[in-house]
Amino acid sequence: MTSTQDDQDNNPEIEPIPEPEGVTEIIETDFEIGQDNVVGERFFAFDIHNPVFPLSALVIIVFTVGTIIFQTQLEPVFTALRDTLTTNLDWFFIASGNVFVLLCLYLIVSPLGKVRLGGPLATPDYGYAGWFAMLFAAGMGIGLMFYGVSEPMSHYSSAFGGISIGEDGLRTDWAPLGAAEGDVDGARRLGMAATIFHWGLHPWAIYAVVALALSLFAYNKGLPLTLRSCFYPIFGEKVWGWPGHLVDVLAVFATIFGLATSLGIGAQQAAAGLDFLFGFGTSNGMLIALIVFITLIAIVSIVRGLDGGVKVLSELNIGLAALLLLFVIIVGPTVQILKEFFGNLGAYLQYLPALSNPVGREDANFTSGWTAFYWAWWISWSPFVGMFIARVSRGRTVREFLIAVLIVPTVLSVLWMTALGGTGISQLVNDGFTGVQDAALELKLFQMLTQLPLTGITSVIGIVLVVVFFVTSSDSGSLVIDTIAAGGKVNAPLPQRIFWGSFEGLVAIALLVGGGLSALQAMAVSTGLPFTFVLLAACYAIVKGLQAEVKA
Repeated sequence: MTSTQDDQDNNPEIEPIPEPEGVTEIIETDFEIGQDNVVGERFFAFDIHNPVFPLSALVIIVFTVGTIIFQTQLEPVFTALRDTLTTNLDWFFIASGNVFVLLCLYLIVSPLGKVRLGGPLATPDYGYAGWFAMLFAAGMGIGLMFYGVSEPMSHYSSAFGGISIGEDGLRTDWAPLGAAEGDVDGARRLGMAATIFHWGLHPWAIYAVVALALSLFAYNKGLPLTLRSCFYPIFGEKVWGWPGHLVDVLAVFATIFGLATSLGIGAQQAAAGLDFLFGFGTSNGMLIALIVFITLIAIVSIVRGLDGGVKVLSELNIGLAALLLLFVIIVGPTVQILKEFFGNLGAYLQYLPALSNPVGREDANFTSGWTAFYWAWWISWSPFVGMFIARVSRGRTVREFLIAVLIVPTVLSVLWMTALGGTGISQLVNDGFTGVQDAALELKLFQMLTQLPLTGITSVIGIVLVVVFFVTSSDSGSLVIDTIAAGGKVNAPLPQRIFWGSFEGLVAIALLVGGGLSALQAMAVSTGLPFTFVLLAACYAIVKGLQAEVKA
């Protein structure tokens, strides 16, 4: 149950979870938020859950130090780990992603969609503009910048190149499905469909499952806003013991390594952009300096709080991203972009069943190297993105919530990929410009911008977007990790959030120097794997919980 009034008066740092408004199916439990916590003022104020905080922090510290010390020996280990998991378990990740999408679509059209998060009389805490800006900036910022041009171009090129067979009779190409050898229009449609598949319904369904489970059991059932609460229908009162401890520790691991992966990728792109514009270089020293700089900005945002930090930066970022998007649409191949937007939506729907198929696939490089990694990465992000979305989504009906979290971002992702990625493909097909196709992944965006006016200005905007997108993700991620590690207290002492924000940067540095992109991807996949089982169990808990609620 939520904190008592005495708890709130004695410790003003604890922000209570709002009581349900109207008739809801409250879960009666003797557990109280913070009952297992260790509170003190030794070096700084702390309020930590025992054993979730010490176990999570100790493992992450040991991992970080060990990776930095043994970086040479660990690089091949990380590469082998990533390849083994994505190759052997790609079917599991793909099948799980399908479950999440089908559940969300079912809830949108079913009577259960009428349930209001927070109770029948609850009202939204944020307007649509601020709400959507926060959830979108936290959910996909850096990825859209890094892959917005590079992924459509990569899939187009591999599809256009056709299928190649190795000596063992297996495919060696990276084309999705059956490719489209020599067919410009076919390769473009298939390439864009494959890209949208990775940025559309499936990733947002992953986030929605976690966010919906947390919102339902915290705002309607009166349980703490932490991952273990979602499993009360399964474990009962045992959820406050080791089964719940394990769920929360897994959530901390998944979040910290998912964020570190994104920070490492973002730093690589920011460094590539700065080198492209000013010749600063892309050495490990430059990457480390960028990570430290971004982390410091994130800590400032953490200190300013949710409304003064992440909300302001999210709205700034959405504004800059919209400005860049409109610029590319207006000065790029405008008519073709607008035409292909609808064509790409159609291609996505056409190829969705085949791309979602988890078995009998021949495009092994695509399913393991692209799809399995993406699904594991989204799943590793889901604890923090889901909890952050839950924090700002009270008062919405399940149907309204899922449409906003699932459908709207998918449509905007299609527009983003069509404008940026489609422009890069058009420069190759129509103008013969091969700069985007030949560039490294982190440079493809900047190469595309060289063929448009105001290259210097738009490239700087791109770098700023990468930095601020991560700051908003880091800020909200630190808030979420700290909530989990503080036993469900949603506003534990500030130094704890600073601790987690700092370690996101340190883990990213350790992974970059200890194995580069392979290490980043390996940790995202390895932490995403066990948390996939957590999400599948949460699907059952969501349906059970909604069935007991009063419809709005």
